[in-house]
Amino acid sequence: MPPQTHAYPFAASPDIIRSHQKDAYFNAILLEQLSTILRKLYGARFVHTYTAEARTFSELLYLGLTTAIGNRTLGEEYCDIIQVEDDSLRLPSVGRRAGYIFASILVPYGLGKILPKLRRRVRAKLEANLRKLSHSHKDQLSQHSSPSNSLSYKLQSYFIANLDTLTSPSSIHALTLTTFYFTGAYYHLSKRLLHLRYIFTHEPAASEQRVGYEVLGVLLVLQMGVQAYLHLQNTVSRGRNLSIANAGSLMGSSAILGHGVEVSLNPDAYSSNNALLFESSPASSPSSSLDPTNLSKITSTPLPNTPTTDGNRAARYDLANSATMCWIEGTQQRKCTLCLEEMKDPSVTTCGHVFCWTCIGDWVREKPECPLCRQNCLGQHVLALRG
Repeated sequence: MPPQTHAYPFAASPDIIRSHQKDAYFNAILLEQLSTILRKLYGARFVHTYTAEARTFSELLYLGLTTAIGNRTLGEEYCDIIQVEDDSLRLPSVGRRAGYIFASILVPYGLGKILPKLRRRVRAKLEANLRKLSHSHKDQLSQHSSPSNSLSYKLQSYFIANLDTLTSPSSIHALTLTTFYFTGAYYHLSKRLLHLRYIFTHEPAASEQRVGYEVLGVLLVLQMGVQAYLHLQNTVSRGRNLSIANAGSLMGSSAILGHGVEVSLNPDAYSSNNALLFESSPASSPSSSLDPTNLSKITSTPLPNTPTTDGNRAARYDLANSATMCWIEGTQQRKCTLCLEEMKDPSVTTCGHVFCWTCIGDWVREKPECPLCRQNCLGQHVLALRG
């Protein structure tokens, strides 16, 4: 009697998503344990400063102990699925497993480090080009000869206004996820590039049904369509409202800050100025942000008048000195909830919570929200307390 053979079917969308959710859960537990160890060894500020590195290391550790050595992850075992090569239906080779780990973990981490610097360079270059175009036409008064009417000026202005969106990988992730909802394959872009799919390790019974997520794919397509329409509408209306006076003031006057960053004096350039200030200011570096001279320039505030034990002027607002901001009463109220030490240069968010200038600056650069109440908070909205 010939042996019975059957082909294991490809895993369905619900099982793949459930598997990744389980893996994300165990990754979160691993990251929490790693953060606890680092906090005990180096302190809370170290953990906060290197949050991205700790997350990357925990993900590498998790996949290194499972996928890298040829084992299934805990999520794959939970859903009873296994990863195979799409073209040969064999277990993934070492090269493909290593490529998947590199593309899914190290590439996003590298982009997170490179993209802010790239945006800053591109923005500086585009703004320099717009200033040249504006200066070359400043003596021409007719609307027809305004630099804002030239195609080059409009394109470069568009790139400046939408630089963060154009250089963000989120649109690629959205397209990948939409394709997955329709096809049920390749949940991550890295799996699509390396042709890695999932199959069941058992033959599903005839009564088992797997419903796809095509409805979610349709909703994503509609969402992206609406966003594209609104973006196009805003771009067209912005171009129509750009006049000669606005074009001249947009790039015609600027100021050089103490650390060499040139910003426009036009109030309409709010977003562009903030990106320059908080990406290239000394506050982005923990060591330089402690310099009282640089901090005074960044916040446009004077140094404190509180005398020190040697009779000299204090270099910063340090709440470890009881004479500094004595109106803040209570020992706990004078401590930062991030570093658990007396606040240095206390700064307040829009929701009213107070932290060290360096602590909250590092936090909002990684996650633009208040660490206590989770209200949205950008770096430009943090105000240094003085008094």
